[in-house]
Amino acid sequence: MYRTNGSGNRNGGYNRNNNRRGNFSGGRRIKTYDPTPLINAPRSTDVIVEHEIVNGFSDFDISDQLKRNILACGYKTPTPIQDQAIPEILKGRDLIGVANTGTGKTAAFLIPLIDNVLMDRRHRVLIVAPTRELAFQIRDELNKFTRGMHIFSALLIGGANINKQRGELSRNPNFVIGTPGRIKDLSGGRSLRLNSFDSIVLDEADHMVDIGFISDIKYFISQLPQDRLSLFFSATIDGKVKEILSQFVKDPVTISVKKTELLDNIEQKIIKVMDASRKINILQDLLDRKELSKVLVFGRTKRGVQKLSDMLSRNGFKTGAIHGDKRQSQRVRVLENFKRNNINILIATDVASRGLDIPNVSHVINYDLPESRENYTHRIGRTGRAGKRGYALTFMG
Repeated sequence: MYRTNGSGNRNGGYNRNNNRRGNFSGGRRIKTYDPTPLINAPRSTDVIVEHEIVNGFSDFDISDQLKRNILACGYKTPTPIQDQAIPEILKGRDLIGVANTGTGKTAAFLIPLIDNVLMDRRHRVLIVAPTRELAFQIRDELNKFTRGMHIFSALLIGGANINKQRGELSRNPNFVIGTPGRIKDLSGGRSLRLNSFDSIVLDEADHMVDIGFISDIKYFISQLPQDRLSLFFSATIDGKVKEILSQFVKDPVTISVKKTELLDNIEQKIIKVMDASRKINILQDLLDRKELSKVLVFGRTKRGVQKLSDMLSRNGFKTGAIHGDKRQSQRVRVLENFKRNNINILIATDVASRGLDIPNVSHVINYDLPESRENYTHRIGRTGRAGKRGYALTFMG
């Protein structure tokens, strides 16, 4: 299905003037993960027992206005984590949610926390997320659920105007959503007092640990009030994550809806690249195919991702790039264009592999190999969502 001749039907030889080997991953050596054994492994024949949904959104003990907003957002039946977590959070229980991205956990914690605020406007909620994109997505979902409720929020992320964020905090918002670095920047002064929050969410805690935020998280925990509602979400719980967990929650209820690591509805294939100088041409041949309607391409480095996006754009493809060197406003604009199909190819570093819910991604292409098995599974998890068929293609030399 994906055999290519690498002929490069769009000015195929142009890479000779830019990078003779068509390798956009930069000069430094990084460990890589070969997914071949995982792709070739036989599928598990174990029977997976699905959680039986016992609630509808109308059954939850939440405000009628919130129920109407949930319905207006297109939510019909709770996901397993929503079905199990919402009643427990409404009871005021600390909670540990072991869940992959794409399981509906954002709504699982937002819905009961919004209801708490509606019941008592003095409640304040701090939500900590590992990436700017995930924090922005949480805030976007919050705004949809709270339409017409006069509930305010502040978004604290790097790459955005810190003075504007101080202004948002001066309104004493009920919800503060942010990434660890910017939250720490603002918590040292009078703008953000961590001891003023009575509900705390750590989302994608394992990823925050992986990217070096463990000391910041420990600092936040030390500043939080002892009497609080603590919600902890992570795809894995081991090692340093357990260390944080032991300090964070008290007598928690644990809910695990972790899906099988590789979903059966994602078809995975290897694209063999025998001549590295033809790599870019092979990619273009693939992107020319009609069935690759909405594609997320992963590269390894910021510089390489931008260079690849620029080259594809010059050759007529509708592309955009997101990576750590982009201003936050640029990253948001590119993501919105991709979601709205103004562009159909998004080139990204692993900043886009976690937490982003982008509908109808037909294909994920690993142009550069990921660094680990976990990164691989998070990358390909951007396709094949909501029960749809997805395809993951990995370039290998």
